[in-house]
Formats: sequence, C-alpha cells, structure tokens
Amino acid sequence: MGFLTCRIKGYIQPFERQLALQELRALSPGDVIPVDGDEANASLFSVPDAANLGTLRNALAYWQEVGTEPDGLTIQIRREATWVSAHNGGMFNGLIPSVPAKLPKKRCLRYATHGLHEYRGKFFPQLVRALINIAQVPDNGIVLDPMCGSGTTLVETRLAGREAYGLDMNPLSVFIAKIKCQALALNAESLMEAYGTLQEVLCTSLSDQTTRKYFASLPKDDQTYLERWFAAHTLMELDQVIGSVQRLPTLELQDFYRICLSNILRSVSWQKNDDLRVRKQVVELKTGEVITLFLNEALRSTKIVAAFLAERGQERLGTYTVQEADARRAVDAIPTLIGKVDAVITSPPYATALPYIDTDRLSLIYLGLLRRANHRARDGMMIGNREVTERCRTQYWAFYEENKLLLPTATRALIERIDRLNKATAVGFRRRNMSALLSKYFFDMHSVIEQTESLLRPGGVMFLVIGNNRTTAGREVVEICTADHLAAIAETLGFKVTSSLPMDMLASRDIFRKNAMKSEHILTLEKPQ
Repeated sequence: MGFLTCRIKGYIQPFERQLALQELRALSPGDVIPVDGDEANASLFSVPDAANLGTLRNALAYWQEVGTEPDGLTIQIRREATWVSAHNGGMFNGLIPSVPAKLPKKRCLRYATHGLHEYRGKFFPQLVRALINIAQVPDNGIVLDPMCGSGTTLVETRLAGREAYGLDMNPLSVFIAKIKCQALALNAESLMEAYGTLQEVLCTSLSDQTTRKYFASLPKDDQTYLERWFAAHTLMELDQVIGSVQRLPTLELQDFYRICLSNILRSVSWQKNDDLRVRKQVVELKTGEVITLFLNEALRSTKIVAAFLAERGQERLGTYTVQEADARRAVDAIPTLIGKVDAVITSPPYATALPYIDTDRLSLIYLGLLRRANHRARDGMMIGNREVTERCRTQYWAFYEENKLLLPTATRALIERIDRLNKATAVGFRRRNMSALLSKYFFDMHSVIEQTESLLRPGGVMFLVIGNNRTTAGREVVEICTADHLAAIAETLGFKVTSSLPMDMLASRDIFRKNAMKSEHILTLEKPQ
C-alpha cells in the first residue's frame, strides 16, 4: 500500500495542530504517521493512499498541501491566499492577481466574506471548517448555529457545500450573516463594476445634494436620536452614500455596500469608538471625509471578496437560512429540523460581558433594522445581557430560588458564593446584580442546550466555543469557568462530553479587543445514538 504526504500549515498554534490531526484522521482511512519529527513538531504526515486525494485537498482546514503534484495546494490555503493578493494588490484594473501568487505566511481570518464587518466575538473560520470535518458531516448534511452572530459558521458551511441554518436575536447580526452568505454567489466583475460606479458618483456629485431624503424616511424619534450622535454635514454625506448605493442594479449589490456603510458608522459618529458603553466624544470631520472613509472601506471589501470570487469560480455552494429568532426557542423557529441536524457549531455569548444591542445601536437605527424605542426591551431578552433593572434582578433571583436544582451543584455554588460575597460588602448596582444575571445566563444556556438536543440527530455533535470569565465579588476575584459549567449542564441533559480543548487566544484586531476573553475552550458534546 502506498502513502500520501500531507503538509501542515507552519504557523498554527498547538490547539490548532490537535484539530488538524483530528480532521485528517476523520477524513483518512488508516493511520496518520509523522514523517519528519514527532507528532507535536512534524510538518509532514503520511496517510494511506486509499484516502481520497480530492476530498483531502478540498476539505482540510489546517493543511497547506496534499500530495506532491504541482497543484497539491489545498483549497483552504488558496482561499486564504486571495486575501494576501487583495491586501497587497493596491488598486485594481480588471481582475485582482490570481492565486497562488503569494501564499500566506501567517494566520488569515478575513478571506472570502469573513472580513466584511467588524463584530465582537467573532470566531475563527478555519476552526469551523475543521469541526465540520471532525464531525464528518455528510455532503448533504445540516449544520446549525443557533446564536450565529455575524455568520462565520454559516459562511464556512455554505463553502463546504452543506446546508447552513442560523438564528440570532440581534437584527444586525442576522443582516450581516445573511449578506455574507449571499455575497458568496456574487460575480467578481459585477462587484468591481459596482464599486467603480459608486466611486464615480460620489467623487463627482459631492455638492449636488441639498436634502437628506433617506434620513427623512426614518421614523421621527429615530431621526432625533441620530442627530444627537452625528454632525449635520455627516448625516448629509451618509445620505449621499446610501443614495448612491440604492441606485446599484441589484439588491445583492446594494446589500453588500450597505454592510460597508454600516461598518464606518461608529467611526464617523460621536460615539467613543473603542468604548462599549454609550459615551459621547465630539469629533469634527472634514467635508468629504465620510465619503472618503466609505470608499476606502468599500474598496477594501470589494478587493478581498472579488479576489476570492475569482478564485472560487463555479464551486458548488451549500444553501443557507438565517432568521431572527431566539435560540432558547429554536425548536419553534425551525421545527422541520427536529432530529435532523448533523452538527451544531456555535460560540455562545459570554456571561454578562457585553451590552449587545447598545454596541450596535447606530447601525440598527440608521439601517432601519430596530427602532430605538425597542432597544431596551430587545437588549433585556439577549442571552448574556448585563443590563438589568432592580425589578428584573428580583425576578431573576426568585426564579433561581425556585428552579436552582435544574443547575449542577458546582454552578449553584458559584452563583451563591458571588451573591454571598457581594451582600457582605458595600458594592455598586452592577456588582449587586451579578449573581442574578449569572443565574439567568446559565438557565438560558440550559434552554439552548436542551433545544439543541431535540434538533440534533442521534449521534449528532454540538461544538461550543466558549470563553471563561471572571468577576470581583466583595473584594475577591472569582473565576467563572463557563466551559466547565456548560459541560456539566449538558451532561444533565443527556449529552456525552467527549472533549474540552483549551484554545490559546489569538490577538484580536477589532475595535473590541480590550474586551476579549483571556481563555476559551472548544467543548464537544455528543448526543447518544
């Protein structure tokens, strides 16, 4: 029997190496044998040549080459190389340089449509693809993300040719995820032509517009709110941008550039850009600066996605469905999937870490996705929400006292320890709320895992990519080992915890990097056959 040689990427972290070997073993018959060192350090591994060469090249996430032929590069490395080509290619005339003109030398997380919009809590696309492989999702299989955020799982599932389903309660999340999936089917030439049209219109008609037609179409109370956060000339220039976007020939192209507009809203507003709370910092923008920032963002996004589309060619895409829905009621949202989902891949919200709706409020209002008057109610419904009234805190604690036996012993002990420490010391309103909010979070995640169990097929797998947290209770720092608590909750609901893989945190480059969690785990939960 002969062998195929596979070359692992040279810049991956230890946890990614473990995933790389797991995905290779899942897709290959027989042993995976290191060639040029031990398993922890080798760059080359051999597998029996009974493995399907095409399958390995098309599917592997953490590998650079399979086989020795000149075209042995994996599809994944070619996709990542499109970002390198676009990033280094400057202005384009015609198609961006084809790959593999230059292969990536470091981790690339923003290829394809993954870099379209900043979003707190994004996780890694290669991780999703590796987990699809490890779960051995069949070619016609179904992958669900019940808390889909900006759509990383959905994009990778669609690229893998499987059926993708996503749910989220944040309308901006649903909007971004939908457009990122939708844009995978755009035509590269049409996308570049659309950018050229926008550039021509916006660079030649800056002084032509004297009314804010789009802005005037928004509800009056939303207009009033936006006027508190944007200068008058900024709103005029934003109107010019969105007016030019609305004249593009297809809804898909319009949506693509709406995402680009949304991504600059914080930076042209008076919201303090790197602060998660609602804090004003008046900054004067020069005339035309909004137009310039939008065109820069649109060019960056166009180059990256057009390069990817040119490389992807006519490869088959999977289907996708994204809807605004509550993961705690996922069965009601997608009843046709009961017992049919092959894998769930999701990164749940962190406990009490982010003011989700407030973080996105400017885009939600300006794009007409959620009225400002409805923000507080929606924020209160979000899993992991940290904003709460005294009345809600009392209700949450009463619910905990009545239902606490649903939670594992260690989880109850954590909640009650935090409550006891905070009651023994004079603390502020936010810390006083912590025990009730934490109990609410674990009850919510109990519901999510329970709903997921109903949707998974027998033998299906759920992957939770979850960060640990910490709080100060009284005068003590208390570690919240969220991964351990969710694993224990899953076991009470009948799941088998097959692994908990710690992840080295990658340096975040988005505007929320100061709020990144220090440690994360990949929990693997298996539903019994």
